[in-house]
Amino acid sequence: MLFGTAGVPNTSAGRSTADGIRTIRELGLDCMEVQFVRGVRMREDTARNVGLVAESVGVRLSVHAPYYINLNADSEVKVRQSLQRLIDSARIGNLMGARSIVFHPGYYMRRPRDEAYRRIRDALNEVSDVVAELGVVLRPETSGRREQFGELEEILNLCSEVENTLPCIDVSHIHARTMAYNSYEEFSELLEVVESLLGREVLKNLHIHISGIDYGAKGEVRHLNLRESDFRFEEFLKALRDFSAGGLVICESPNLEEDAAMLKELYSQL
Repeated sequence: MLFGTAGVPNTSAGRSTADGIRTIRELGLDCMEVQFVRGVRMREDTARNVGLVAESVGVRLSVHAPYYINLNADSEVKVRQSLQRLIDSARIGNLMGARSIVFHPGYYMRRPRDEAYRRIRDALNEVSDVVAELGVVLRPETSGRREQFGELEEILNLCSEVENTLPCIDVSHIHARTMAYNSYEEFSELLEVVESLLGREVLKNLHIHISGIDYGAKGEVRHLNLRESDFRFEEFLKALRDFSAGGLVICESPNLEEDAAMLKELYSQL
């Protein structure tokens, strides 16, 4: 497992993506998720330079596509714009050497859940070949709020039905949404489900989000530092180790690199 941060580390003196990558290496971490949350605004020459920096210091990259994606929007124009944001993220991600494009698929929009699922699946099918040609994989993410599409089963079913997709498993979101999945046994069950539906190879190529999390009746409220939350992260790490899982673990705690470094150290001691 490789451990890193969602975005530029807090302690990075420079705030550019390249600065963040160099700081990741200085901190002894392994990976960074480049955040395009408000739009894909990185120029192609900048993306190529970012890729060169990452390769030179041995840091793995992934991309989080903009939050303004809703493949179940009422407006067809908004669906088209959402698909274009995915393609733009894939294009720039490919130039920087990222191989995973994480995104939130959308909201239920008061539709029956099976209808929302079909609409999102069909929209993704329209761009899966285009994205594959760009050399990246789309990773729909499990969501933390109950009005937002993204239950674990929904995400895994999408990945089984749409080519060139793999899950982004945000274990903290799953915990907040279900008020469960917070023990070694439940984490093991989660990994077993992933393996049974998508195959053993997917467990060797996971993309995981983790943080402490505050939640209520509707799910996620806000992210917390891991030790300030009830999330049993050590048991989750043990499940990953026992399943011989591989891939990226991206920390989204407010303290970013502190929790990422703690997770890496704990994992190495298992």
